[in-house]
Amino acid sequence: MTDYTPDHTPNHTTNRRTFLKAAATTAAATLPSLARAQSKKAINIGFIALTDCASIVMAQELGYFKKYGVEVNVIKQASWAALRDGLLSGELQAAHCLFGMPLSVYSGIGGPAGKELPIAMILDNNGQGIALENSFKAVGGDVKAAGEAIRKRIADNKAPTFAVTFPGGTHDIWMRYWLANAGVAQNKVGIIVVPPPQMVANMKVGNMDGFCVGEPWPGVAVAQGIGFTHITTQQLWRNHPEKALVLNKDFSAQKDDVKAVMRAILDASAWLDSLPNRRQAAKVLGASQYVNAPAEIIEGRLEGKYNMGGIIGNKQFLGDQMMFSRAGQTNFPRHGHAIWFLAQYVRFGLIKAAPDYAAVANKLLLSDLYREVAKEAGLKVPGDDMAVIKTTIDGWTFDPKDPAAYLKAHPIPV
Repeated sequence: MTDYTPDHTPNHTTNRRTFLKAAATTAAATLPSLARAQSKKAINIGFIALTDCASIVMAQELGYFKKYGVEVNVIKQASWAALRDGLLSGELQAAHCLFGMPLSVYSGIGGPAGKELPIAMILDNNGQGIALENSFKAVGGDVKAAGEAIRKRIADNKAPTFAVTFPGGTHDIWMRYWLANAGVAQNKVGIIVVPPPQMVANMKVGNMDGFCVGEPWPGVAVAQGIGFTHITTQQLWRNHPEKALVLNKDFSAQKDDVKAVMRAILDASAWLDSLPNRRQAAKVLGASQYVNAPAEIIEGRLEGKYNMGGIIGNKQFLGDQMMFSRAGQTNFPRHGHAIWFLAQYVRFGLIKAAPDYAAVANKLLLSDLYREVAKEAGLKVPGDDMAVIKTTIDGWTFDPKDPAAYLKAHPIPV
């Protein structure tokens, strides 16, 4: 774990309680209550200590789950593997989860092949980062320069090691995609799995030379002087899907409860996309029971004010920092996005043969359920479910109707 604990002031707890009480009272007064009866059994929702657990945490803290008639326990998990196991066993009914995890598990990369973890909605876009330790400082944010530095170390028999958070998860794919753009063969470097909250401590003692993870940990590495944020994932693919609300298979059949949970999270997502609210959320998230990191680091990057560290310095992201709602544009689970991830599994050799892309996406994405919930919430559903995707770092396009053409055009370095 990291050395950080929340930076409390003497009045922090009182102010936080006052804020949350006022916000919950406002929500209850201005939003209609549901006629549906209060659920008798509490719903366990897991999360990992990352800033993008915010919509679930704030739905709990602001009283939105209770508003929609469900009793929820929000439970911190030690690792993505532990969270996966909780979802599969039913100890967790739902979770803040890597968008790629259900695809990875179903494909047999990160779990028992064929096991279904349904994706109800997307929780956020953007806001992850690739951090490098300080010996790479001279490359700054130049991906090609980073590739040259890595290849030189490989030639000198000093191949670097990079950490990701779960096999086939979003961070794993962002790391491999970055290496490919840097002209580095992924089999020439080490790629290891480390739980998100342990990234900074492991790089501090030299267990790896870089990592890809969600905030606040790239920001914490900068604050501790251990490394710098070389590139953010919005610089790889603007408004990419990141975390999702993922369900236990049996719980997904409890439609009323699932819809209530989704409505609460949609409300919290809209609340979070107001920058003044993000400052309040940062104080809540920083507490030990949630992310356990300095609120000022969480707040800065939530607002798009990045101290990237190294020779890069300060960088402002406007509209492409971590986003939770975008008036519903964020939250719709798109089949095209799932197919993109499955194609990357083929491209990077994580699976040996192309799957039935459409069948896997149809099995795991609860798009029709999302449409029902969005209609009830008055949110417009985007019309780009199978639209062509364009990644930012390279300008490449991906047509989810023809993954084979993409794979043929974009082999990886060997």
